Amino acid sequence: MAFSVLIFGANGFIGKNVFQFLKKEYNVTTCSLRTKESNIDFSNYEVYLNFVGKAHDHNKTASEEDFYHVNVDLTKNIFNAFIKSEAKIFIHISSLAALEEFESLKPLTEEDSCNPNSWYGKSKRKAEKWLLEQRLPENKKLIILRPPMVHGPGDKGNLGLLYKLISRGIPYPLSSFENKRSFISIDNFCFFIDEIIKNEGKLVSGIYHISDDELISTNQIIDIIKKVEKKNTPDLSLPKFFVKGLAKIGDIIPIPLNSLRLKKMTSDLTVSNQKIKSALGIEQLPLSAEEGLIKTIKSFKREK
Repeated sequence: MAFSVLIFGANGFIGKNVFQFLKKEYNVTTCSLRTKESNIDFSNYEVYLNFVGKAHDHNKTASEEDFYHVNVDLTKNIFNAFIKSEAKIFIHISSLAALEEFESLKPLTEEDSCNPNSWYGKSKRKAEKWLLEQRLPENKKLIILRPPMVHGPGDKGNLGLLYKLISRGIPYPLSSFENKRSFISIDNFCFFIDEIIKNEGKLVSGIYHISDDELISTNQIIDIIKKVEKKNTPDLSLPKFFVKGLAKIGDIIPIPLNSLRLKKMTSDLTVSNQKIKSALGIEQLPLSAEEGLIKTIKSFKREK
């Protein structure tokens, strides 16, 4: 008999993809908190999946209260409904931003100290702390997942912006910086969710990092874009001292580059996914980091 899964926040990029993936095997229902669907019996599900979250503020109109309302208050409401239901497992999608947003000297683990910086990261961390403080009945589990940047077909994030730059033949100006980042393709993301549902008995309640196995540099991503687009655009390797000086100017006057943005674009930010892989007995993910990126970049090409 298939599990019954209730997904909150299925209208976003990740939620839509997970819904399409899970419905092939499970009885899946989506619930929008915006429309407050009253015809859903919240007690009739075995798995609660919470994708509700506010991450992007492209128009710069959101307040700090907006982030805390969506990322904290709505999470509390969904969790309280879970406690009253017959559901056995609550999977909450947090973010690497709850732990670190800019730089890591080593792959980050679930035991590392949290250093959120933005309203987004701080509100995500507050939701994590609140959830971990709640008393769970013996027959229920809480799984908090921290992914790094998720990408895939339909992604409207920073990877798409980088693709537009390189596909137009514009040289990338920061190739003198060699950084390493953790990402996760939507295929591997869905795989982790499926494995958690099928093997929840192997997991204890708590926080788990999910990511691709391999680390990828920005320069590698650019090479992949060039390969897919068949572009021979030369990289623009500006001296690091010049770029850093330009960023310091950007701290004072409004230009596209400042020190904070430069750090986010060129620093290492990596995580370890070993805890959840060991718990679930996963040896290999469906896609390598490079395979996932090629699939995403090809989807951008089709959408042009």
